[in-house]
Amino acid sequence: QVQLVESGGGLVQAGGSLTLSCAVSGMRFGIAVMGWYRQAPQNQRELVATITSGGSRDYLDSASGRFTIARDHAENRVDLQINNLKPEDTAVYYCYVKRVVRPYEFWGQGTQVTVSS
Repeated sequence: QVQLVESGGGLVQAGGSLTLSCAVSGMRFGIAVMGWYRQAPQNQRELVATITSGGSRDYLDSASGRFTIARDHAENRVDLQINNLKPEDTAVYYCYVKRVVRPYEFWGQGTQVTVSS
């Protein structure tokens, strides 16, 4: 059974930093993309960062260098470091995995990040 378990969310003051982690179990091979999305209240879910099996990274357009995604192949984990947090970063952050065989996509349950001003 495939599971994505996120950790690292919480309440942080503006200007602070967080590292979100997503541990993937039940699936080790055939992963094409790992990443993070977020959804703020009354907003659509949006891409924050992804990393391919080849190491290519893609970030939210407005990331401004504050986000760094990294994949740990040995631990089968994907981390997202967020620096200089802003109140507008407040959202539920979801881990995402896309693989090359069906079912193609998996989502974690989400971890809340709240940034106070």
